Amino acid sequence: MRIFHFRRNPWVRLQHEEQFIPKNYSEVGVSRGAKLENQIAGNVDLQRIHNACLHMSSAEYSKWLDEQAPYFSPSTYLFDTDDANVLDSLRGKHPELIINKRALNKIRHLNTFLNKASDVLVDEGYFCCHARTSALKRRVILQALPGFLGKMVYASHYVWHRVCAKLGMTRWFYMWVTKGTNRTYSRVELLGRMYRAGFEVIDESFSGGEYCLMGKKIKEPIWDDDPSTGILVKLPRVGYKGNIIGVYKFRTMYSYSEYLQPYMLEYEGLQKGGKFANDYRVNSWGRLLRKSWLDEVPMVINLFKRQMKLVGVRPLSRQYFNMYTPEMQKLRITVKPGLLPPFYYDEKTPETLEEVQASEKRYIEAYHEHPFRTDWRYFWGTIRNILFKHKRSR
Repeated sequence: MRIFHFRRNPWVRLQHEEQFIPKNYSEVGVSRGAKLENQIAGNVDLQRIHNACLHMSSAEYSKWLDEQAPYFSPSTYLFDTDDANVLDSLRGKHPELIINKRALNKIRHLNTFLNKASDVLVDEGYFCCHARTSALKRRVILQALPGFLGKMVYASHYVWHRVCAKLGMTRWFYMWVTKGTNRTYSRVELLGRMYRAGFEVIDESFSGGEYCLMGKKIKEPIWDDDPSTGILVKLPRVGYKGNIIGVYKFRTMYSYSEYLQPYMLEYEGLQKGGKFANDYRVNSWGRLLRKSWLDEVPMVINLFKRQMKLVGVRPLSRQYFNMYTPEMQKLRITVKPGLLPPFYYDEKTPETLEEVQASEKRYIEAYHEHPFRTDWRYFWGTIRNILFKHKRSR
């Protein structure tokens, strides 16, 4: 009867979406991500949760937590809330582990909630949470609804939950209609929000259709920044004389990707040219923009503001800048960053961070001796390599 009912009314299938979730579902990067090995957490309750709930459904997980709550340590606190103010009750109680049963998708002020959880935890305390990712939601919709109908429903879902929820001109309306519940986040965005809140993700896994995250507080949360989620982003970069400038670009990565640089460096490392390897933070639109250089068009704003010049070393984030040698850090801030970096001029593209630094050093030293002549030569050499040797933004 159920199969017959589904065929007559395919919308009912979405109400039973759990049956369309593969048992071994995962996403790119999780298998190489942070993993909680036995006895390294430093928290007995967290280790018990990890060991017991790895293959539970969300309903089973919630029931298990309720049953085990009386046996948790007095420094472990279990909540089912979307109100960050509730966490204020923990001040002065020195919580070592906070568990929230409410999915992150259902928390309206998510950044405030994560920051508050981090703020009340003791140093090196733990936070355990879960969510449903946008990639899994897409898979469920396309499998639950047939052919063209599934694609149409997913397109509508994407526009509403992923576009209208991000754009400044529509976000207010989205929040007014939805009240901020049932939001859709990518795995990358969830990771980025955790790191922004001062957590290091020590374990991530998919279980029963839920993305489970365990974070360890390693620093204070960030309260005073303004994360960008729109098409045009303004990224903090190290500029001339070490000043931090806002570099404009079209978004090529998922929201909150900029907070994930420590994570990417630790678990993915660097590829040829000094960029992060297997950088799944770049979305499908971003790959197209990067191949055509369109993502860097807004940097013209920085040229007009005289923060950058046409040719010069690429503006770096503080995290990436700190990977350079002290000598190169001092040398780099003696010139303005540029739109066309020196390694596009080189006949052989640098393949390591050391080679990138050597390329930049050659350019900077030549620029200090003959500024106009050096930029003129590097500009036309770069154009030649782009047009005839197909060098592209990465």
